[in-house]
Amino acid sequence: MSAILTIAEASRLIADKVLSPVELTKECLARIGKLDPALNSFLLLTEERALADARAAEARVMKGALKGKLDGIPIAHKDIYNTAGIRTTAHSKLLEHNVPTKDATTVHLLAEAGTVMLGKLATHEFAMGGPSFDLPWPPARNPWNPEHFTAGSSSGTGAAVAAGLILGGTGSDTGGSIRGPAALCGIAGIKPTYGLVSRAGILPLAFTLDHSGPMAWTSEDCAILLQAMAGYDAADPASANRPVPDFSAELNQGVKGLRVGVIRHFHETDHQVSAATQAGIETGLAVLREQGAVMSDITLSPLQDYHACGFLILIVEAYAVHEPWLQSRFYDYGESFRDRIGLAALVSGAEYLHAIRMRRDLCLEMAAAMADVDVVVTAAQPGEALPIKEVPKWSSFKPNFTIPFNVTGYPALSVCTGFGAGGLPVSMQIAAKPFCEPTLFRVAHAYEQATGWRGQRPAMVA
Repeated sequence: MSAILTIAEASRLIADKVLSPVELTKECLARIGKLDPALNSFLLLTEERALADARAAEARVMKGALKGKLDGIPIAHKDIYNTAGIRTTAHSKLLEHNVPTKDATTVHLLAEAGTVMLGKLATHEFAMGGPSFDLPWPPARNPWNPEHFTAGSSSGTGAAVAAGLILGGTGSDTGGSIRGPAALCGIAGIKPTYGLVSRAGILPLAFTLDHSGPMAWTSEDCAILLQAMAGYDAADPASANRPVPDFSAELNQGVKGLRVGVIRHFHETDHQVSAATQAGIETGLAVLREQGAVMSDITLSPLQDYHACGFLILIVEAYAVHEPWLQSRFYDYGESFRDRIGLAALVSGAEYLHAIRMRRDLCLEMAAAMADVDVVVTAAQPGEALPIKEVPKWSSFKPNFTIPFNVTGYPALSVCTGFGAGGLPVSMQIAAKPFCEPTLFRVAHAYEQATGWRGQRPAMVA
């Protein structure tokens, strides 16, 4: 097989008529056939659809009528994204035979951009319960070591991108479900600003925390995907009615003069990270400093406060979504999901209201703390991926580095900062002010360009 290309690289080669979308798609399909039996990243492979999409893209190439940078690019969707005429299960027995009649808005937008759809990807059950071994399909595994965890819930997307089975894919993020798998699988993944990307047609978990966004090998590729996904959609009540910027506009401007705030206490005191994760963050900050970024430490409420607020809101809103099925089909859920969500039956209305009020205070706090910086940096995950069979059911009780930016709705992105124990990836998280994604991509891209981590793929791929 040829070297695995990024979206940006493949796009240029397709435009120059050097690379055939059909041949690129066939390479991805061959890699899926070879590697995915060990990874379980796909729940459903849509080979015929993919080849038809690729042939249509190739016809546009020959006519000089490419739709843009995503035309002919193979992707796949997390299996909570509705796909018309194609099974969408949320990795659950409850929807094992569910076939939607309409695409999610983002699925439609990416198809209109010319992408090649390879299929549907593993998730944690209804984007929360996992890794689970009592569902109709097994959990996805980490390409850097298939005995290890991917994080969740966009587990299949993280694994498939890292292994080069797809060039990019979709994820959702309610408490870190894009940034977690991106971190443990060594890829890039962005949770955009709340309201920037439509959630219409995506199965909900928690209405006020849910975000949808892209995952890919590089931050540049995420910017290209987000360009097609973003935009106002009246079908999503939370959708922001505002112009969509050029997310790639600042990519090559460097970081000289940008102000970077470090939320050091999150990962050094509130939830101490592994030695490799700490070293990766410090090295990442040094890279940005050497390029001219201005550093300062900022202090927020303890990470535990953000986590407690976000987690209570999450489980209560998720319980509201699933209550009818929990009452009538409780044991059709996997143990992990039903036990985690079942906790919300014990939460009072007053307690939920207190969390909502606390959320407002935390939003005001973060806005004030970030007033004089362009981005902030902290950890994305506490350390390297655990063995998949050793992930505790109640791991979601531990303070979570990603959920502060779900609580506030700020855009945040995970990028690889190297490798730790067992050669497993480590990462850092970069966040920006609302609707400042171009600046976020600018910082992440500058970091990736200055380091060599994007040149390393899992050994199983080689």
